[in-house]
Amino acid sequence: MADDDSSPRIIRRHPTGEIPVGQEPQTSIIRRHPTGANPVVDPPTQVTDVGPTQLSDQSDLQTGYIPRARPMAVSPRQPAPASPKTAITTAVMSILAGWATAVIATDLITGWWRSDPLFCVAVGFLTAISAAALIAGLIGLLLRRRLSRLLIVVGSVVALLIFSSLFVAGAKLPAVVYAIPVFPVATIVLAALPATGRWERSG
Repeated sequence: MADDDSSPRIIRRHPTGEIPVGQEPQTSIIRRHPTGANPVVDPPTQVTDVGPTQLSDQSDLQTGYIPRARPMAVSPRQPAPASPKTAITTAVMSILAGWATAVIATDLITGWWRSDPLFCVAVGFLTAISAAALIAGLIGLLLRRRLSRLLIVVGSVVALLIFSSLFVAGAKLPAVVYAIPVFPVATIVLAALPATGRWERSG
């Protein structure tokens, strides 16, 4: 049978692959691959240890904080040691004042015992008080005891009273006897000095 020229001829061709691959739509996103298989991480920042003084100074400068001054223990100044010179001089003068008082009292008692025994008893009583006060004050001053100066002053005042009794009795005295009150007066002045007080309080 002869071929019919009027029938169309269909040529079938297989596609280039099993599934036709279409073109991807074009976008404006640009994709870039990383520089390596794993992303490169920057090395850790090295921390430098700064001393506490430097850090505190920097922070103080930044914040404007002025640190408070720290209190410091200050040892009290030691006072100068008390000098014993005035105390020794006071002790010597009190001994002389007691001796002078005993001399005057003995002279009065022996001279006026027959005529006025009551007066002699009063003089003896005052002499005992003066001697007790001067001896106690003298020992207390050397031992740096309280009230020692007061006892010395009391004993010296009583000694002056005994000396004034000579004028009450109207006795005739030698010129040397009038110098005896110098000892109790000097004892009172020396006992009242601040240096003697410092010696007394130093104990």
